[in-house]
Amino acid sequence: MVLLETFLTLAAYVLAMLAVGVAIEVGPRRFAAAVGDARRRLVGVAPYVLPLLVVLGMRRLALTVGPELSWYLQWNVSGLIYSLEGATIATIQSLATPAVTEYFVFVYLYGYVFLLVFPVLAYFALERSERLAELLAAYGLNYGLGLVCYVLFVSYGPRNVIPGLADSLLFTTHPTAQHLTAEVNLPTNVFPSLHTSLSVTVALFAWRTRREYPGWLVVAGLLAASVAVATMYLGIHWVTDVVGGFALAGVAYWGAVRAVERYGCWQALPSWLADLPSRR
Repeated sequence: MVLLETFLTLAAYVLAMLAVGVAIEVGPRRFAAAVGDARRRLVGVAPYVLPLLVVLGMRRLALTVGPELSWYLQWNVSGLIYSLEGATIATIQSLATPAVTEYFVFVYLYGYVFLLVFPVLAYFALERSERLAELLAAYGLNYGLGLVCYVLFVSYGPRNVIPGLADSLLFTTHPTAQHLTAEVNLPTNVFPSLHTSLSVTVALFAWRTRREYPGWLVVAGLLAASVAVATMYLGIHWVTDVVGGFALAGVAYWGAVRAVERYGCWQALPSWLADLPSRR
């Protein structure tokens, strides 16, 4: 029941932000026209949707079997990261105030989801499908490469390694949030920070589409920076995790752009797919 209420609250906030974003930056008429032309646009990005879904499915499976493999490899880098950083996160949290904490909690929980979903809608509304294809490919690379790191490395966040120095501000101020985060991640999966990598990836694409959506570049840049800081301020990630997230974002962005440049988008359904309805 608590999980459902938390999810509904998340959905309400994100849907409200999406409605405002689409109305201001995309435009109702433009988006409605895109919905009317949805078949062509979805066909164009179809080759990049399936790999993303497969990776997301594997990531879900890894929540149950991944930790066993990680502990079998015994590559626990938590101590190494702490030896490099010490009490850096505690120093960041020393600047905490109730208002700042509320802002970063909001950004981490709601702004992050909005940041990932809005460009999907915005790029769907573009006449050509390349930008949406690139974004979906970049999401797939982020999750796929992040999953590899999560399986290879056991890494606990500062709230687990140095609980006496770093507070878990997200859970102490919003206890119900742990019901939601437990559904999508594990305490041992902090390197690299996927919150950071995906947010920075979106910011990079916002720069790539700055002519089409100039206002989105400003919003995406501010939100991406806020998410990266929030992960450290809330005691969830180390600075090392965030740096790793920036690196992963660069690799995912570059790989996605190159992949779409090479393989392009479908202009129409392949013949074997197009013929399926007629064979029934």
